[in-house]
Amino acid sequence: MSALRRKFGEDYQVVNTSGSMTFSAPVKRKRQRFVEKNGRCNVQHGNLGGETSRYLSDLFTTLVDLKWRWNLLIFILTYTVAWLVMASMWWVIAYIRGDLSSTGHDPSYTPCVANVYNFPSAFLFFIETEATIGYGSRYITEKCPEGIILFLFQSLLGSIVDAFLIGCMFIKMSQPKKRAETLMFSQDAVISQRDGKLCLMFRVGNLRNSHMVSAQIRCKLIKSRQTPEGEFLPLDQCELDVGFGTGADQLFLVSPLTICHEINTNSPFFDLSQRSLMNEQFEIVVILEGIVETTGERKISRSHFCLFCCNIWITAPGA
Repeated sequence: MSALRRKFGEDYQVVNTSGSMTFSAPVKRKRQRFVEKNGRCNVQHGNLGGETSRYLSDLFTTLVDLKWRWNLLIFILTYTVAWLVMASMWWVIAYIRGDLSSTGHDPSYTPCVANVYNFPSAFLFFIETEATIGYGSRYITEKCPEGIILFLFQSLLGSIVDAFLIGCMFIKMSQPKKRAETLMFSQDAVISQRDGKLCLMFRVGNLRNSHMVSAQIRCKLIKSRQTPEGEFLPLDQCELDVGFGTGADQLFLVSPLTICHEINTNSPFFDLSQRSLMNEQFEIVVILEGIVETTGERKISRSHFCLFCCNIWITAPGA
């Protein structure tokens, strides 16, 4: 109690943990977060110059970052256009060689592709070849060198398209966003005493039975500030110590844990009173990262616990 009074003044308000009376911060107008609860950053880049070309130069990452509906649309359109173009090329070869006419051929005449008489049959031949189905009724003959060259080109192009699109879909499905849904963070943070020290505390837990190997937690305080030289730094990032020196930031996350940040002389909250704390505009972003035991992939749960000062409660145990 005395530590709280020295820190926040005589007019501080408390949460009575031994009774039913509670105090919460005043309801404030909802502000846009720097980082949403689902981990999405509310940052938009503008006036960069050549932004589109930069995204296209890293096309694979651009496709992975797109929303699922756009990924599925590109996936379907790419295969559809590729199939139609390649089927058209087979139809053009058959048309130039005269294989589409059903009459006027010598009995010993050998077509480029057997049993291709129109565009639908050329399309079916391409699908059978590309999918390695091979029903047996349509096949390339040795009398068609241009068809053999097109077949080799088709095989190479199909392998490239399959590797690119299927790899993109696989990477997108294996992203840690859904796994992070089962990592729970407390809705509010609490300032209270623990072991005789004033601490900012919140809880984190893993809902799944599979463990997070080498789990590590970090906290960032995002707040605008002005330097002694007069330079204004919007959204300046400051690290909050959650046990780097003691190893408390390395978590064995088999049950919900309480993460503590000691408010000492090195803490950015040390010079703030309760009143100034409620009036300050800042955001705390918590980043939990680790390796999923079942897949061996490194997952990052970012900003599931993302708060403004109005989410911080001040408690005095036994008050």
